[in-house]
Amino acid sequence: MHHMDMFVALADPIRRTILEILASSGELSATALYEHFSVSPQAVSQHLKVLRETKLVEMEKRAQKRVYRLNPETLSEFEAWVTQTKQRWSERFDALDAVLEREQKKEGE
Repeated sequence: MHHMDMFVALADPIRRTILEILASSGELSATALYEHFSVSPQAVSQHLKVLRETKLVEMEKRAQKRVYRLNPETLSEFEAWVTQTKQRWSERFDALDAVLEREQKKEGE
């Protein structure tokens, strides 16, 4: 999984809505998902493909249906990466704040 691919996948409002629907429903067939959107089933299918390729959702074939659900492992990995990245940047900004404060004190003397 490449994190930039995740951001691209999450950038689209329809894909974010699909994830929200699956988060609240657990799992849904493709047909049930199509009913939530005013775009064509083919368009929703393309969005589902992107979500599958980034492993944000899983698809299981059951007879004639395709059932979709969130992939908790990928979501957990992505959340951990975001948390780690946020922590790293927070530390850098804290260090920058400390430098700026020291510089302001020097100027005030």
